[in-house]
Formats: sequence, structure tokens, C-alpha cells
Amino acid sequence: MQTTMPDIADTAPALRTGKLDWVGMGEIELPFIFESRNIAPVNVIAKARAFVNLHKEDAKGIHMSRLFLALDTLSTEQQVNPQTLAQALDAFITSHDDLSDQAQIEFKFELPLRRKSLLSGKVGWKNYPIHLIAKINQGVLSFELMIDVTYSSTCPCSAALARQLIQNAFSEKFAEQNVDKQTVLEWLGTTDGIVATPHSQRSIANVKVKLDSQIDSFDVVGLIDALEAELKTPVQAAVKREDEQEFARLNGQNLMFCEDAARKIKGLLEEQNYADYWLQINHYESLHAHDAVAIAVKGIAGGYTA
Repeated sequence: MQTTMPDIADTAPALRTGKLDWVGMGEIELPFIFESRNIAPVNVIAKARAFVNLHKEDAKGIHMSRLFLALDTLSTEQQVNPQTLAQALDAFITSHDDLSDQAQIEFKFELPLRRKSLLSGKVGWKNYPIHLIAKINQGVLSFELMIDVTYSSTCPCSAALARQLIQNAFSEKFAEQNVDKQTVLEWLGTTDGIVATPHSQRSIANVKVKLDSQIDSFDVVGLIDALEAELKTPVQAAVKREDEQEFARLNGQNLMFCEDAARKIKGLLEEQNYADYWLQINHYESLHAHDAVAIAVKGIAGGYTA
């Protein structure tokens, strides 16, 4: 009776020879503890993808279980940070030393953060979609981070049209009389006074940045805070009436087309001096049945493309 089990990936010939860019697994359910600056390590549940290249042309396949077990070690015995991701990628390569010289790990998960209200001091949870990619190519490490930030955008054109209607309503109401300040104040506080409001919509900024390969920690919160501060109108968690009023004020003082939002974020990312970046602004229109979209990249040779 034979006691050694066959390993077809090692012994069987390939049906057809040729190199493959990536071979591995996708949609792996993987809980882990995520580390980032300015927050305590947090438990998340990710969908993971794990790959190596297959540069040995006549190899039947890779050893997928070795990738899975390396991810399981990351999940159960470590916390996810740049150092442990580098170790996992190295384990991918060393367990395929005759087959592969490139490896990649991707995580998609939601990062829960406690976010403070605008004025009332109330605090609530907001989840931020995160896409983290770690790669190693012939010993060279790289990290990419993609974040979605949701905010409100109020249309400048709609605001101008609403102001015109309010002016016209005022002119019609008081055409034949001189009015004092108190009368105007009272009129402005009625629905007859504010006859129109501009349209606004929930909007999402998708931002991807290439991180320095020498980083010793991720700073997801720092990037989220910078993006929300630049946009001025991030959606809120816990909200009292004073917060809602302040949110309305911020929308009124920060009117923007998708082009405006894209240029604001592009300027911020240039100031942050990332090696490369890609961004897509999505304004989910309340006026139209379609969306308004703007895309921008840093524009370096061999970098991200629009």
C-alpha cells in the first residue's frame, strides 16, 4: 500500500507550456487585525486575493494551499501591517522558489471609525471601504491603498438658479413698498421667501495612492481625514439639529461640480507627494438619471492611467 500521496502540480506535465502572469485564489474570506496610525488595532473581515506568477513554462501549476496557509498565519497569528504583509509575500515566493518570482495580496474590507459630529459633540460609526494591495516583484516591494470617501455635493448652477428665483420672489412681493429689516427677515424665514433650493447629492471620491515601499506603518486615517477636510462636506454619522444646520451651511459655502471636487483632491494628492495616484469623482445626480464623473491621474511614465 502506497503511503506517499501524489502531487500532480509537481509531477504531471502541463497540457500546454507557457508563462502565466498570475495564478492563485480570489474571494477568500479572511478575518484579521488591521494596524494603522492613530487608531487601535481593529478586527475586520476581508475578501482576499492571493497570487504568484508562474514563470516556469512547463510546470503543471502552483501550490495554492501554501498561499492559503500563509494567509491563515497572517490572520490568526499576526496583525496586518507593512512588515507582516512583506513576510507573507516572501512566504509565497519561498514556497514556490522554482516557479515564481512575483507575488501579490489584495484585501477588500470596511474600516469602522468613530467620527465626531460637526457641532453637537455626538459620535457615531462610519465604515470606509478599503482596498489594500501588496506586491513583490523580484525582491522589490510595493503597496497601494484605495479608499472611498462619501460626501455631499451641491450644484453651483442649481444654486445660482435658486438665488435668481428668490430675488424674483422678493422683487414681486415688495415691488410697491419700502420695507424695513424686520419685515425682510420674517419673509426670508417663510416658504414664500425661500421659493427654491439647489439640488445636492451623495457623492463618492475613489482615491488610489501608491505608498512608499519603505513605510513602517499604514496611515489610512490620515488620508481619510485629509480627503474629508479638503472636500468640506463628508457625510455624517450622529446628527442633531445644530449639526444638520452646520452641514447645510457647509454645503452652501462649498458648491462644486465633479470637476471642482476632482481638482481639489488632485491638488491635495500633489501636496502629499505620493509616488503615484488615481482618483475618480462620482456625483450621483439628483437632477439627472445619470451620474457626473471626473477622473485624474498623476501622469507619470508607466504609472496609473485614466
